[in-house]
This record gives sequence, structure tokens and C-alpha cells, in this order.
Amino acid sequence: MSRGRLFGTLCGTVFLVNMARVVFAPLLSEFIDTFGIGEATAGLLVTLVWVGSAAPRLPVGWLLTKVPRHYVVFAAGVVLTLAATFASLAPGIDVLMLAAVGMGLASGVYFIAGNPLVSELFPETVGRVMGIHGTASQLAAVSAAPFVTVALGLGIDAAAGWRAVFAVLAVAAAIVTLLLFVTARNADLPAAGDEDRELLAAARAEWRTVLTGVLILGLTGFVWQGVFNFYELYMLAKGLSPTVARNALTVVFGAGVPAFLISGRLADRLPHVPYLLGVLAAFIACLFALVSVSGLIPLLLVSAVTGYVIHSLFPAMDTYLLDTLPDATRGSAYAVYSASMMVVQATGSSVVGTLRGAGFAYDTVFGAAAGGLVILLVGLVLAHQASWLPE
Repeated sequence: MSRGRLFGTLCGTVFLVNMARVVFAPLLSEFIDTFGIGEATAGLLVTLVWVGSAAPRLPVGWLLTKVPRHYVVFAAGVVLTLAATFASLAPGIDVLMLAAVGMGLASGVYFIAGNPLVSELFPETVGRVMGIHGTASQLAAVSAAPFVTVALGLGIDAAAGWRAVFAVLAVAAAIVTLLLFVTARNADLPAAGDEDRELLAAARAEWRTVLTGVLILGLTGFVWQGVFNFYELYMLAKGLSPTVARNALTVVFGAGVPAFLISGRLADRLPHVPYLLGVLAAFIACLFALVSVSGLIPLLLVSAVTGYVIHSLFPAMDTYLLDTLPDATRGSAYAVYSASMMVVQATGSSVVGTLRGAGFAYDTVFGAAAGGLVILLVGLVLAHQASWLPE
């Protein structure tokens, strides 16, 4: 069986594991109503998804020095199926939080094994295939809010609607995991990572590349976590109607679909670090614009541009890392980067929720975050001019 078919099932898997991470954002208001929680607890719930996504990355990186990547990807599908099932049956917020951690775990396990596997299936066109793979992931983000809207509309009550969301996710995960098992068993698998057997040695050898990735995507992701997970509530605070506010997030994620395809191809052609810094600068400008505008059309336009820019950063970073790291260290060094980056960004939602609970306005919080990223960008530009950042 061809590598193309395996790649297709990997795209299906990444769609579902990313859906598991982003579907909580459009459901926050439902959880607040169902369980009687505040915004700080809601922010903690989302943070737990991303903490769960961060937690297994380093252990999985070590595991990949012993176990083939496709075995680990299969395990991620099994974990997602079980966690989504528990979420659909959760009787209270505590159980839902445990299920959220499990769904995050599935995504973390997948990305550590799946991204290097995709790059090694097609080593001559890393940016292109990472762009396609990222597009599949992004389609989940685009469909999350409409999926939730339909489920809530069909449910007898709000609780029945959000439970149906997780039940459908569990069934889909079970089906795709079975397909993945069949295609991986019969595919011509790459041997590029066979020499990658020392996690710590790989991290020491590639520490500058790893640190560059963590600084750029970890800190930017910290800000983005707080923005997109509270986007619906932010749009409500900006004066939009509940339906429009929920689906404003669809505009953000929808703009990310072409961003993955275009940015992946650009990352194959442009110098990696200058391109990454350019995207970061554009994202900062978008944040300042977002806190400055009001009204339906301006907010939707800025949302679309912001969505395109931030989602351009993800395939660019993966291409930079997976194309720069050698075969003998790629999987392990990528695991160290990914685990570190996720730990940095995972608490973004919790911080925003806590600041909101303390009375700070969204515009104040997001404006301050943009200012912090300006400092980061200046430091990175100076480091690049001093040739401290690997190319």
C-alpha cells in the first residue's frame, strides 16, 4: 500500500485530534451554564486540554527511540476514542476536566509521532506535505464552531447538545484509528529515524534550533491560546450577537486553511528565520488592530487577517525544524521542542481567565500581550543579526 494512503489516514487523524483541542472553545458558554462555573474555571478547563497536550511530548519522544512512529500514532487514536467517550458522559465539571486532559494527551502523543512521520514520508517536499497535513488539522478548527452550533440546535437542551459533540468525536476517532492501523501495516514506511536513539544527546546537539522554536512559537502560542479560547466571549464583549460571536471564531480558523497551504510552500522557498520573524511581526500588528476596532465588519475583517497570519506561523515553524534537524536527531529534538513549547503556551487561557476574573478588560489584556510580543520580536531580530539563530 502506498505512502499516499497512509498520509491520507494521518490527515484524518490530525483532523480529529485537533478537533479535540479546539472544540472546547465554542462550548465554554455552555459549560458555564450547565455546571454554574465562572470564566476562571472555564479558562482552567481549556488550559487542562493544552496541559494534557504538553505533558506526554517528552516521554513520547523517548518512547520513539524504542518504538516505531506509527505504533504511537495508533495509540493516540485509541486514547482519543476513550477520552471523548468519557467527556460525552461526564456528570460534572471534575470528570469533564479529566476527559479534557485525556483528549489533550491524545493530541500531544499524535503530534510528536505524526509530524516527523509525515516529513519522513516525503522528505523532498517537507513544507508542502506539512502544509497539507496542517490544512487537515485546520479544517477541524474551521468546522468546530458550526459543528457545535448544529449539535446545540438539534439537542433537547444545551447539555444534550455538547454531549453529542463528544459522542460523535468518539465514534469518528474509533473509525479513523482502525483505518490507520490497516494502512500503516501495509505501507512502505521510511527508515529515516532509525538512528535516532538518544533523546538527551539529540537535545544537546540541537539546542539552539530547539530554543529558537520554543521562543517563537511557545510565547506567541501563549498569547494565541488566551485569544482564541476566549474569542466568543471577547466578541460578545465587543457587542456582537451570540450567534455571530460564536461563528467569528470560524472566520479566524477559516482564514487559516489557505494559510497552511500557502505558508508551507513559502517555507520551502524562503529563508526560514526571516520568514518566521516576518509572520510574528504581522501577528503583533493584528493584535493591536483587534483591540482597536469595533463593529461587525471591521471585527470580522481583522479576525480573518489575524487567522491567516497566526496559522501561517505553524507550518513555517514545523518546516524550519523538520527540514533543519538531521535524520539522526530529528524525532528526539522535535519532541524536546514540542514539549517545551507546549508547556510555555498551555497556560495562556488560564492566565486570561484569571485576569478577567480580576476585572481587567479583554482589550487591556490582549493589548498588553501584544506589547510583550514586541519585546520578543526585537530580541529575536537582534539575535538573528548576531547570527545566534540557526538557519
